[in-house]
Amino acid sequence: MAEPRITLGIVGARGHTGAELIRLVAAHPRFELAFVSSRALDGQRVADHVPEYSGELRYGAPGHEDLPGFGADAVVLALPNGKAAACVAAFDAAGADPVIVDLSADHRFDDAWWYGLPELTRDDYAGQRRIANPGCYATAMQLAVAPMLDLLAGPVQCFGVSGYSGAGTTPSERNDPANLRDNLMPYALADHVHEREVTRRLGHPVEFMPHVAPHFRGITVTANLHLARPSSLDEVQARYRERYAHEPLVRVVDEAPWVSRVAGRHHVEIGGFTLSPDARRLVVVATEDNLLKGAATQALQNLNLAFGLHELTGIPL
Repeated sequence: MAEPRITLGIVGARGHTGAELIRLVAAHPRFELAFVSSRALDGQRVADHVPEYSGELRYGAPGHEDLPGFGADAVVLALPNGKAAACVAAFDAAGADPVIVDLSADHRFDDAWWYGLPELTRDDYAGQRRIANPGCYATAMQLAVAPMLDLLAGPVQCFGVSGYSGAGTTPSERNDPANLRDNLMPYALADHVHEREVTRRLGHPVEFMPHVAPHFRGITVTANLHLARPSSLDEVQARYRERYAHEPLVRVVDEAPWVSRVAGRHHVEIGGFTLSPDARRLVVVATEDNLLKGAATQALQNLNLAFGLHELTGIPL
């Protein structure tokens, strides 16, 4: 007998991340789409926008109060920051309790929600049905810094460069290819939400300086770590390789990784380990696809965990 399907709704499915999540769900052996909402695409066939999906489902534009009526087992909120609360309130008001994965920053600072960066927080998962998906930059920064956390002295500085898909689909100067041509655009250079997120999650100050580049997808983080004592390159690399030895979605490499080599793939690459002459300053580079491990792939990891499936079910390695 075939195992029962697990129904999933996506709120805010027009964006880049929503499309990636639809692709992943279409190939998943257990999940199936119950609804996908997008006011801009209301009434249009999902398959006409995401060809990997072969069903007849159409985008809808239900009101928040209508969402519980679909009876989905899980709901992913792929909404801009500040928009998730009204959706969550609608489920609470209806007495519905689906698994909810919030891709925005709205619940990453809420201790009532499980913070779903499985490689670092998996052991804290105890069946929570409200899950805050980490930010894309925050995922790369935490994975790049975590193995050295006990040796840090002073704040960590992270210089980030993202493709313009990270600015979403609403037109702005940060996702306008004409503005970005031959350009590197700095923004939010202090107190960025990911800076606060990583500082809170690691329990150590992190200073983050993001930039947008002309490529479409993928992020690079160059992390500058000051160390409390001299360390050898062998020790540093051993820490990273041991920490992530059993994590298929984190790959430790010798050379500094290139963003072009991780675009369209589901893992993070960490490498380029470089020590200063006094061996008390370490530079590490991390790359990931911001739409995949930085968003949709990680959401699928969290959904798999929530429903007792193998964490990597439906994720191509």
